[in-house]
Amino acid sequence: MISTDLTQGTTPTGWGLILLFVAICVALAKPVGLWLFALYEGRDTPLSRVLGPVERGIYRLGGIDPAREQTWRDYALAMLLFQIVTAIATYTLLRLQGMLPLNPRGLSGLSPDLAMNTAISFATNTNWQAYAGEATLSNLSQMLALVPHNFLSAATGIAVAFALFRGFARRQTRFIGNFWADLVRVTLYLLVPLAVVFALVLVAGGVPQTLASSIDATTVEGAHQTLIVGPIASQEAIKMVGTNGGGFFNANSAHPFENPGALVNFLQMLSIFVIGIGLTWCFGKAVGDTRQGWAILAAMLILFTAGTAIVYWAEAGGNPLLHHAGLAGANLEGKEVRFGTAASALFAAVTTAASCGAVNAMHDSFTPLGGLIPLFNIELGEVVVGGVGSGIYGFLLFALLAVFIAGLMVGRTPEYVGKKIESREVKLAVLAIVVLPVCILGGTALASVLADGLAGPANKGPHGFTEILYAFTSATGNNGSAFAGLNANSPFYNGMLAVAMWIGRFFVMVPVLAIAGSLAQKKHTPASAGSFPTTGPLWIGLLVAIVLVVGGLTFLPALALGPIAEHLAMLAGTTF
Repeated sequence: MISTDLTQGTTPTGWGLILLFVAICVALAKPVGLWLFALYEGRDTPLSRVLGPVERGIYRLGGIDPAREQTWRDYALAMLLFQIVTAIATYTLLRLQGMLPLNPRGLSGLSPDLAMNTAISFATNTNWQAYAGEATLSNLSQMLALVPHNFLSAATGIAVAFALFRGFARRQTRFIGNFWADLVRVTLYLLVPLAVVFALVLVAGGVPQTLASSIDATTVEGAHQTLIVGPIASQEAIKMVGTNGGGFFNANSAHPFENPGALVNFLQMLSIFVIGIGLTWCFGKAVGDTRQGWAILAAMLILFTAGTAIVYWAEAGGNPLLHHAGLAGANLEGKEVRFGTAASALFAAVTTAASCGAVNAMHDSFTPLGGLIPLFNIELGEVVVGGVGSGIYGFLLFALLAVFIAGLMVGRTPEYVGKKIESREVKLAVLAIVVLPVCILGGTALASVLADGLAGPANKGPHGFTEILYAFTSATGNNGSAFAGLNANSPFYNGMLAVAMWIGRFFVMVPVLAIAGSLAQKKHTPASAGSFPTTGPLWIGLLVAIVLVVGGLTFLPALALGPIAEHLAMLAGTTF
């Protein structure tokens, strides 16, 4: 799994790594989907005998009746109140960090703007970090403020996906499930077991897990060095499985303590995709036709594989300015030689196709086209597998637009998996989709003309513009990765990006729940000879086209000012 393409050009080994990753993802779809479907239906799992008493105890403590279902408004209200309360609790803990225990380095509390940004970041599954984790947060803050959000924000996304599945699957009812029951079951029976097992795997692979603050080491040259450690494996596991991305260290998964070697690196990439892949099969099972899930997965993987191929080709080709100087070779700046070009390109595509944001290479150092694809992955709404839950419900929004267009083609009322798609659902889908471009482009425009915004980027010209664009794209898309050349820890960026993260998460979730409520009240409409098929190659191609056209038409002008302009300038021999 170690890439050998450290010097120049793509290699069979590099392409083999990418194809192996895609093949394993396909193989995992059904097994993981079966597990998710059991949780979706509320059935017992093999863990119920052990964890069932814990689940019932949580319901008793919270005064929750898991059998009492909610309308979409009640579901949305419960979800929003939960996020607000947990974000406020996190903000308070971060502000009081200096007075709390498990702070062996005596770190002070965070400033108001940074604490607010961090609390909203982790509540929204973004995990944008405007700080260096090892130099800013105590062990208590890492474990009590951040890790719980990694579980609960991920569970919230899956819960909303389940609610939308029920909207498609149910007939003539006002109810779409119980938010509290979905949240508890997903956390208890899915995320906690996966995180525990994966954390043990990471420890076996060399990732530290300790409450100590540091260790003293002597280098081979005889110099003394103090290495910061802490509860790294436990945070690393759920940051990947829950597509959170917030690392213990500022260097994230490029740090050898978070990502010690090629095998751990490969497993981390798989863990980012595993739940999102399984949810596609779960959706098909929920609506009574697993072919629907396979069609969605096929469209996702076509987009993912094409994007990954472009990143790998661009990074393996390197910078033509160096080629002209007789220094041909791959672009290794900002990459760990432990992984090489292929594994770095694959990781960049995986983490931005999902809403993870973990990085094993610095995207700021990628070639213009190599950096364009991670940026574009997020701008598509992170629906190319996407975040846990948010990826599948985001993709289904595009599916609604696709069947609407297909309905116009065949002259019939649009239908999808047995439900007529009418003006209410289309309007809500468009409302949810348009949130991202409005927030991304609006925030980027403001930061590009205001003095506080222009003080952030470390580079000039189109690359500096891309650093700003990437920040607002990552925040609104709830990804959390950064181009790394932007100084975002300022009141301006902390405030602006916090607003973007909140809007990008909940201004999409609420319309999705409204769609679920609307669909659940409809009767089932059997497919007929005039229905547009939604399982074959034609449907898959239409889905891919809709995702690309909507994303391309919306963001192409901004991309032309950033990475495309930089690429053309690079070809012309211009540097900034």
